[in-house]
Amino acid sequence: MYSQYYLVAMIEGGRIQLKTWQQAAVALGSAVGALLDPRRADLIAALGETTGKPAFERVLQRMKSSPEGRAVLLERPRVVSAQVGHAWDLPENTFGAAYARFMGSRNFSPDDRPPVRFMDTDELAYVAMRAREVHDFWHTLFDLPTNLIGETALKVIELEQMHLPMCLLSVIGGTARFSEKQRKLFYQHYFPWAIRAGMQCTDLMCVYYEQHFNEDLDDFRRKLQIVPVPVP
Repeated sequence: MYSQYYLVAMIEGGRIQLKTWQQAAVALGSAVGALLDPRRADLIAALGETTGKPAFERVLQRMKSSPEGRAVLLERPRVVSAQVGHAWDLPENTFGAAYARFMGSRNFSPDDRPPVRFMDTDELAYVAMRAREVHDFWHTLFDLPTNLIGETALKVIELEQMHLPMCLLSVIGGTARFSEKQRKLFYQHYFPWAIRAGMQCTDLMCVYYEQHFNEDLDDFRRKLQIVPVPVP
């Protein structure tokens, strides 16, 4: 069932409208598939979209109430190579250079995010895409690794920030795959830090990150009230 509707979306190359039962089928299928293969970013994205509409609507309203958030909605910047490639040329102390180092050291490309398929409106589709694309900015700012523990800790922060059901499911799924040693480290060190970090920082979806690329990384963190993860 999931494959049928996702295939339609891929063929049409855009968003599709699903009835309630169809959304439930896609959500269930993508949840099962993501648990079986956590590397399937397309399945995780579909799960986030089909279960997260109310949360994205709340994020949209918060962005409309914020000066920077409104600017993001008006200009709709994209975190793609054509728009953020200049970060690689910035001074090494800047936020933009730190983001470039994060991406380059892992051979990541900002163009690898899957498109939004299951949002009802252009505005909601952009908000969902923006949440997906600023993920690596958050990795950089919180100084979180991209291993299982780091990704799960960031999902705790994203849950605090956006209240997406997908984030909760990702935390549950991530911790279920931990070894006993990883589980102890996560709950003693990363989890309590992530709870505090997600609650005390600014509304991260209302930040126009690209306009802050030239700022000193530590100054930008202080402005956003972000505390990077401490060394275990």
